Parts: sequence; structure tokens; C-alpha cells
Amino acid sequence: MGHRAVLAVAAALCVLSTTACTTPSDELGDGTRLDAVLDELVERADGPLGVVVTIDDGSTTRVHTAGRAASGSSDEPGAGHHMRIASLSKALTGATALSLVDSGDLSLDDTVGDWLPDLPDAWHPVTLRQLLGHTSGVPDFGASPEFGEAVGESLTAAPPPEEILAMAGTGTDFAPGERYEYSNSNPFVTALIIEAATGQQFADVLAERVLDPLEMDDTHLPARDDPELPDPTLRGYDVALDGSVEDVTEAVSFGGWAWASGGVVSTPEDLGRFVRGYLGGELFGDVVARAQRRFVDPGDSSPPGPGDNSAGLALFRYRTRCGTVYGHTGSILGYTQFMAASADGTRSVTFSISTQASDDLVEELRKAQVLAVCEALR
Repeated sequence: MGHRAVLAVAAALCVLSTTACTTPSDELGDGTRLDAVLDELVERADGPLGVVVTIDDGSTTRVHTAGRAASGSSDEPGAGHHMRIASLSKALTGATALSLVDSGDLSLDDTVGDWLPDLPDAWHPVTLRQLLGHTSGVPDFGASPEFGEAVGESLTAAPPPEEILAMAGTGTDFAPGERYEYSNSNPFVTALIIEAATGQQFADVLAERVLDPLEMDDTHLPARDDPELPDPTLRGYDVALDGSVEDVTEAVSFGGWAWASGGVVSTPEDLGRFVRGYLGGELFGDVVARAQRRFVDPGDSSPPGPGDNSAGLALFRYRTRCGTVYGHTGSILGYTQFMAASADGTRSVTFSISTQASDDLVEELRKAQVLAVCEALR
């Protein structure tokens, strides 16, 4: 793994009802405009080698692709290709916690002190609601210089989650509930609460509560020392300004280093299945869903998604010119991700590219994501 890619690892982690579409029909069409924009993305010097977009309108699933699944290959990216889903993992962690709230095993008002008394005293008043909504004040371990150094020294073998959390320090950045601030530490603490409440490993509860019910057979949370992805794979790349690329797909064991915050491996097909079930009430009932959908402004996901962003509980609202969808974004070494669905879960979009997008590329991605949302909602 090159020096440039190693330095990028820490940055990788620092990071309703459907309304009718009013966009002119030539921008919606049959996906032709979206296909053209995807081609433009892979032709950029800082663009990905591959893009795969899935659109489900409630009756059919359409797949739009551009570029290649891997350097030196003629294979196109596909809806069944495995990839790192980055911070979309946070939504799966949140779904697991909210399922336990729905069953009465947890409450949104439970505190860190209730379940994890060994964590710093300053974190004890933080509630599960605040962890899921990024209003906890718990510092982001990913922003710590110690974290970047630790990853660089042991790329493919991560320490236990508690040791990674310790890199965030023992204080808080603000009083719990005071404001919104995205933090990779929040899903780590949430997953540890899940383990304390169930007496099971987080990966097992994730499978039991989310993956199995939604038949997400191609999704898993790898072990702390497992950097490999199953075949077929959408390979992830670090793209330099001159257009040269470095394959970083299996350079880091993100199942450990990013764990409940960004470590899950999945496919576009499974992500579509997840986000439709997540919004469609398949994992928890209306009472929990109403609590989840109390949104905070400003509340951008990381990276920002299409349109105007607002933050709920392990869920973001994206208001676009074609209507409103709900989901999550993600960015990690080798990949940038977006998934969303209508409020009732009948329509969905996933948007995956095989590089961690620069700020300039994110802005172009957001425009392309709007086109994908428009196609899903039209």
C-alpha cells in the first residue's frame, strides 16, 4: 500500500411521503441522461474506475453502470459485486439498535452509563437517542492523530473496539444534546451497548436483527483481521491527480478499524433491499419510526448527500427538486456510497463508485445522485 493511500485511511473515517417530481421530462426520461453523467464521472481524472447505480420503482429494478469493475478487466460493475459500504454501515448499526428498542430490549433514553459504566464518566449521561442522532458530544476517534498512526502501523489487524474508542479521549466536545456533530465514535458506542444488552457479539446481532430478516445474503461484517472481499468484487482505488490508480480494496481490515461505523461489506442489490426494508417498516414499528424521523437542521451526512440534508436517528433526509428520500451516505478508502428510499420504502436508489471522492468530485456526485433520485421517484 502506497504512502498516499496510508495517509488517506484516517481521512476515510473522518468523514415521509414521496412528492411528485416536477423536473422537466427531458431530465428524467428513461435514464439516458443519468447514463451520460455516469460516463462523465469515470472519464474525469479524479473519477472512479467504476460506477453502479440501482433504481427500484416498486415494480422493477434497473441497473445503470459505467466503467470497469477492476483495472485491467473488461467486466462491468454489477449489482451483485461486493464492496465496502463505508458509513452506510452506520444505518445498519442504527437499524439493529432500533429493532432492539422496538422489542423493548433497549430504550432511546438508555444512557451510556446504564450499559457501559467502564467508558469515560463524561460519556455516561449520553443517551442512545443522542448517539444515533450524532448529538452526543462524544469526540470522533477518527479525528485523532493517534488513530491515523495506529492504522498505519497495523493495517490488517485492528485492536478491539474499546481500544479504538480510547483514542477519542475521555471528555466530550459539547454537552450531550447541545448540537449536531457527526462522529464515528457514536456507532461504536451504540454497538457496544447492543452487545451489553444482548450478551452477543455485534456481528451476530446485526445478522439476526437485520441481515437475515431482509435476506441480505451477500452482506457481512468482517473480522478485525480480515481485509478480504468475496468475489465478484467492485475493486476500490486510490486515484491520484494525474489519473494513476492504486488498488486499495484489501489494504486495510476495515471490519476492525471501522467496525460498526464503516466496516460492513455488501452489494448494491443488498443495499437496495436494506434501505427499502429500513424505510418500509420491516425492522421496527411506527412508534420507533416516528422517533427516528425527527430531523435536525443543519445535519449533513458525510459526505453530503443530494439536495438539502437533515439528520434523524441513523437516517438522513434528502430534499431534492424531484422529491424527498431518506437514507445515508458514506466515504472510505476506495469507495463512496449513497443509498436512499421513499418514506414508505417502495422506491429506492443506490449509488456506488470505486474511489473515495475528493471534495470536487463529491459535488459532481451530488448532481448525479439527484438524477438517480429523480428516476426513482418519477
